[in-house]
Amino acid sequence: MERNLSVIVVAAGRGSRMGTKESKQFLELDGRPLFLGAIETFGRFGATAEIIVVTGAADVERCKRYIQEADCPLVKTVVAGGAERQHSVYEGLKQASSPWVMVHDGVRPFIREENIDACYEEMQRSGAAVLAVPVKDTIKIVAGSTIVDTPDRSALWAIQTPQGFRTEELLRAHEEAVSEGFLGTDDSMLAERIGIPVSVAQGDYTNIKITTPEDLDYAEFLLRAVRKEKEA
Repeated sequence: MERNLSVIVVAAGRGSRMGTKESKQFLELDGRPLFLGAIETFGRFGATAEIIVVTGAADVERCKRYIQEADCPLVKTVVAGGAERQHSVYEGLKQASSPWVMVHDGVRPFIREENIDACYEEMQRSGAAVLAVPVKDTIKIVAGSTIVDTPDRSALWAIQTPQGFRTEELLRAHEEAVSEGFLGTDDSMLAERIGIPVSVAQGDYTNIKITTPEDLDYAEFLLRAVRKEKEA
């Protein structure tokens, strides 16, 4: 497999919804900061040429320390992010030197190599791809406290990361968003708004984003399940 992929791991969040003073990506899972799980998995993926970690300006040095202690040789640099996730991704993109790029949330530590591969293959086939899973619940559109519509569940997917693109195209999408003052909720939204078709690669329901205390409890459960799987 050709090493043609830059990976941006966004570890610049805060702990507001977690209810902790500590930034959520530095909370410990199995005695280690959360964000290292994703970095190590991408480090094993055959197409990864470099990993760029984006964190808060005050956390750059300790982030470098954690990475050095964990021995992650494909990490190219650790850079300071911006006020919003979108701004942080943009800072990481400026450092990317490969023709393809994937953006991943540092607080999704359970990403599997097979999920990355599925997203990578779809990205190579179609030009842009995101990892996602079909929604399980019925979704309602609500105005105030009144249901106004029930969309067809079969057409609804919960979007995850990684999200993969041609580097030059994602950079253009970010630059146009900056020039127009647009703030999106994820990278695929920026690509979509400038006419880049984005495909979906089916992921895994265990690829959770750890945002609240309940998520951390579930992460501990998943960690035990992963260990049993490896021991079986």
